[in-house]
Amino acid sequence: MARDLSPKCKKCRREGKKLFLKGERCYGVKCAMIKRPYAPGEHGQARRMGLSEYGIQLREKQKVKRTYGILEKQFRKYYEMASKAKGNTGSLLSGLLERRLDNAVYRLGLADSRNKARQLVNHGHFLLNGKKVDIPSCLVKEGDLISIKNENGACFQDLKKTLKNYKTPSWLSLEYQKLQGKVISLPVAKEIDIDIDIHLVIEHYSKA
Repeated sequence: MARDLSPKCKKCRREGKKLFLKGERCYGVKCAMIKRPYAPGEHGQARRMGLSEYGIQLREKQKVKRTYGILEKQFRKYYEMASKAKGNTGSLLSGLLERRLDNAVYRLGLADSRNKARQLVNHGHFLLNGKKVDIPSCLVKEGDLISIKNENGACFQDLKKTLKNYKTPSWLSLEYQKLQGKVISLPVAKEIDIDIDIHLVIEHYSKA
């Protein structure tokens, strides 16, 4: 049997659903969740045992971390920021995750996956309000302008054509001809189209 060699594909299979970690591949027939929609490993096709309440919360936390590509220490920091702020902790946590610069780049369509967006930001390909920023976890705010440092770079060939009919989330606006986008408002949790239950994550941390 052919093996799944991609660590990203294994993450999706482990969670039992697509996390869209590999861009366009996730939408095609080559997606691992279409070819092998079961957990990786020798016993992956065996029937899954029921999870405890703690197990369900833990799996949801892992799913969120893997979707946004962040580690436990940083994720807990976001939780602590959200829990100390006024408002619904789950909604605030979702908003913080969405406001990461790498996620905003992905949401604008300037990269075809969050992982690719993170790499491009790390390598200094993006400007935030005209200044180079190479920190993917940088939180964008209302009014921020995100643009490409060199739109003629090999990474961005034919991107204008691809983005012509691209629809951004309501909290972002895109000028595809200039390959730049603007944060027009803060993201609202109910408009974030990710199949996760953030409240399970809050329950997990509140009991820790």
